[in-house]
Amino acid sequence: MTKARVINPTNDKNVTTILVWHWPFNIAYSLKGDVCWELYSIPRCRLVDQRSLFPSAHVVVFHNRELIEGTQKLPSYLPRPQWQRWAWMSLEAPANNGNLQQFAGIFNMTITYRRDSDITIPYGKLVPNQDVGNLQEDVTANKSFLACWVISNYRRQHKRSQVYKELKAIIAVKVYGGLTNTHLSAEALLPTISSCYFYLAFENSISKDYITEKLWKNAYQGGAVPVVLGPPLNDYKAVAPPQSFIHVDNFASVKDLGEYLQQLAEDKKRYNEYFTWKRQWKVKLYTDWRERMCKICLQYSNLPPQKVYSDLAAWSNANNS
Repeated sequence: MTKARVINPTNDKNVTTILVWHWPFNIAYSLKGDVCWELYSIPRCRLVDQRSLFPSAHVVVFHNRELIEGTQKLPSYLPRPQWQRWAWMSLEAPANNGNLQQFAGIFNMTITYRRDSDITIPYGKLVPNQDVGNLQEDVTANKSFLACWVISNYRRQHKRSQVYKELKAIIAVKVYGGLTNTHLSAEALLPTISSCYFYLAFENSISKDYITEKLWKNAYQGGAVPVVLGPPLNDYKAVAPPQSFIHVDNFASVKDLGEYLQQLAEDKKRYNEYFTWKRQWKVKLYTDWRERMCKICLQYSNLPPQKVYSDLAAWSNANNS
């Protein structure tokens, strides 16, 4: 059954026009048709990338990476309509956002993974699971490794590298990626992780709400219990069932963590309890930049019209360690 077409965005004055000034990482998406409605059931939302539409755009979206690298520039030379909002978008942790001091007083909206952004675009989230018939009671049946880790960006100074170094002295950790020159194809990633009891969902930056695909895709969809290292426990609890992950900070030492993982893997009943959330929830990943930007329209009318980020750098670095 096709969705009823409720509006024609080019003729409806109630349509919100979102202009993508430049595509993230220079990878353009098709905007043919009414993509926000046809793909995501978001009505009255016109997503465009023709810069000639700048004078009529309600929101102009700028992805931070290209601005910082200098491959794209803000259109400061254009007369900016008084009602037009400029949105700053980034999925990077603050340490990787570069010098944001140059953007003081320019942007009206933030679009990031943080829950306190004007528009929150997480890497993933849990949605109600309508199909619970395939939930396997004993998830240990195909496990052959205690813990595994896929790592492409290994830096000794990262906290995750220090925790891994201590942990591997206590338990066996199967490592894939650049560190061991054992790269996994996209097709092999989740099947490989599914053979592990635990997955080290260690973030490369300890930042507020910074919870990436390492949790949502690698661990949850891969079928391994995530051992998380990232923002504080409460940030995880705000978006994930508490009995679905193991937070490094809950243990007095890495030794205690390692011993707990060993004991849990040997207790089939307790281990399986870490998967009971699947009876109620399933993972939705956000990977399409069009969906992220169409979300602006859902909240546009509720955003304060006169908001300006006078110190974007301070906002970005707030509550980050």
